[in-house]
Amino acid sequence: MLDKNGIAKRIAKEVKDGMYINLGIGIPTLVANYIPDNLNVVLQSENGLLGIGPFPTEDKVDPDLINAGKQTITMMPGSALFSSAESFAMIRGGHIHLTILGAMEVSENGDIANWKVPGKMVKGMGGAMDLVASANNIIVAMQHCSKDGASKLLPTCTLPITGIKCVKKIVTDLAVLDVLPQGGFKLLERAPGVSVEQIKNATAGKLLIEGEIPEMSI
Repeated sequence: MLDKNGIAKRIAKEVKDGMYINLGIGIPTLVANYIPDNLNVVLQSENGLLGIGPFPTEDKVDPDLINAGKQTITMMPGSALFSSAESFAMIRGGHIHLTILGAMEVSENGDIANWKVPGKMVKGMGGAMDLVASANNIIVAMQHCSKDGASKLLPTCTLPITGIKCVKKIVTDLAVLDVLPQGGFKLLERAPGVSVEQIKNATAGKLLIEGEIPEMSI
């Protein structure tokens, strides 16, 4: 079973040279720490930054440099700062190649719920709706089950939906899965020490398993 850093490391393997990437709040922000040095990619933050670097060490913290989750960050050489309006013009214009988001639920059709829990006070949806409506490729980073053991990979989402039929791939603490165009989750890889049976028991939505499922390498 993977911890949050393990999930981020596995997602970093999906990054390709030349990509412009938006990292959502939570586990996705950790991906910045694991992108290979030989790849030329640009990380975008919706509050107005192109060129996010790894999280700073204590001696490098600058309180004026933060990402959309209000975490302190570093900037790579050649980075640019601009207004939130320009940032969302990039997002809505389809200029972001990959969006990595956290989620509370994903349905077998690729619907995502990641902004509101009924009964809890939230400030608003933020940029999530723009990201899921405009992104070419969305990968979700999440725990496979809730704290009480209930599956988060469902036939249909029970929480308010952020976007419909938009998620392409999911990396959880248990597995890597594709969302199939016709609906359903296809199991691609198992987390180290996790069995196919464990993943089946933890997945409420339709799950396709073909042949031997390899253990993921990180």
